[in-house]
This record gives sequence, structure tokens and C-alpha cells, in this order.
Amino acid sequence: MNLKEFCLRLKLQHGVGTTTLGKIAENFTAGEEVTVDKIESLSLKSNIQNLVLAAMRNDKFNSWIERIKLQCDVVTIFDSIYPEGLREMYNAPTILFTRGDLSLLKKEITTIVGARQPTNYSRFVLKQLIPQLIEQDFVIASGLARGVDGIAHQETLKNNGKTIAIVGNGLNHFYPQENKELQEEIVAKGLLISEYLPDTPPRPYRFPERNRILAGLSKNIIVTEARKRSGSLITANIALEENRNIFAVPGPVSSPLSEGPNELIAAGAYPLVNADFRNLL
Repeated sequence: MNLKEFCLRLKLQHGVGTTTLGKIAENFTAGEEVTVDKIESLSLKSNIQNLVLAAMRNDKFNSWIERIKLQCDVVTIFDSIYPEGLREMYNAPTILFTRGDLSLLKKEITTIVGARQPTNYSRFVLKQLIPQLIEQDFVIASGLARGVDGIAHQETLKNNGKTIAIVGNGLNHFYPQENKELQEEIVAKGLLISEYLPDTPPRPYRFPERNRILAGLSKNIIVTEARKRSGSLITANIALEENRNIFAVPGPVSSPLSEGPNELIAAGAYPLVNADFRNLL
């Protein structure tokens, strides 16, 4: 059995979570075939070994895997197209489900995140900033959420740039629903990524999980407006731990939406004071 099918079978197997899947995958190298003898030789707990063997032998998974392959491209951590920065992260996703232009994964990526209910300040800054990023051949990544995420994707497409959306649900769902057309445009002109099986519905806990992918994909993280305790700050803090470049848009101390960026700047993030990104790289 090849590694892609093996990873898909483990993803489909009830009882094998993301962390367990990652630990099992660490025992293999690209191009290796997976055999029962190999699994039995690993130092796996008996219950985990039984789950792995059950996944390998489950004939029902054959048709499920074929259906998945018809719906999207499947990228595993063993594939050369898998982003190197993401591969090096702690708890990197072993498998990604994608639709769109996979070649974007090999380009320089800048992630933009921010509040779901931003002020016009975020839109103003992004209108100035995104054309500069596109001019420097950066791909813009964000999370396809309401607010800053959606603005980042829209402004990128409007300026004929390339964008990647990482979502916290399966690719067969649209969340939020009002971004349905935007999601379809990203599939046509950019790249859509999820670590979840295609029919997985959106759930609140999945959005913090996807933030590590936003951080891992990118060379740079830009935060426009964000509250002190927000998903945008989670993404930025993960990126800090992974030695990425963090940029934040300073704002008035009276604005709750500037508390997050101002704190990041105090912690060492680069302040974006005039929207001139070229002089900061």
C-alpha cells in the first residue's frame, strides 16, 4: 500500500486523531510501501496498532477514497509539493485536501489576518498594502472568514494576485455562507486548503486548529485589527514561535481592535506605520 492511501485510510479510521496520525507517519519516509509486517514491527500501543491494521483492511474505505480523489487533490506530508515551512512545524497536518492551483504552495506566501468585524481602517490599509505584495510576487493567504480575511482575498483577486484560503471545515462546505462565491472564485483562481475530510462541517474548535496552517505556510504574517484574545493573535503567536516575520498595524489605544496589534508591536513585531511593505523586508 502506498503512503497516500495509507494516510487516507488512517484519516477515515475512527479513533485515529491528527496527533496520532502524525506520530504514525513519522515512522515512514517518502516512497516507502506500507505493509502489515512494517506496522507490526513498530512500537505502537496495541490499541493503536489494531486501529491501523483495521484501517488497512477495511474494504469500505476503497470507495470512500475514490470519491475523495474525485472531489479534490490530496497532498500528504510525504509529497514534494507539501510546503517545507509547514512540514517543519510541530503537529503539522499529515494530509491536506485541496482544490485549485497547487503550484502556489511553492511560492513566497504572506498571511493576512484580523478581526471579523473590522473598521474601515483595515480595508484602507489592505487597499494600500496588497498591491505592493502582489508586485513583489507574494501569494496572499488568509482564512476565508468574515471581515479582514474576506477583504484580503477580495483585494488580492481584484488586483489580479494569487490567494490561498485555509478553511476550518471540509471543502464541500461554505462557511460563512456569504463567502460562497468568493470561495468558488478562489478555487478557480487560487487555492483552497483544508486538513479535514471533504464532508466535515464547520465547528468552532476547528478554526484555532487551522490557524497553525496559516502560520506554517507563510514567511510573513500581517495583523491589521484584532482584539487581545482572538484567532488572529493565536495565528501570530504560533508564527512567532516558528520564527516567522510578524507585522502589525498600530492603532489608537482607545480602540479595542488595536489592542492585539499594539501588543504584538510591544512584543517585537514590525510596525506597519505607512503601509510601505517594501522597505520592511
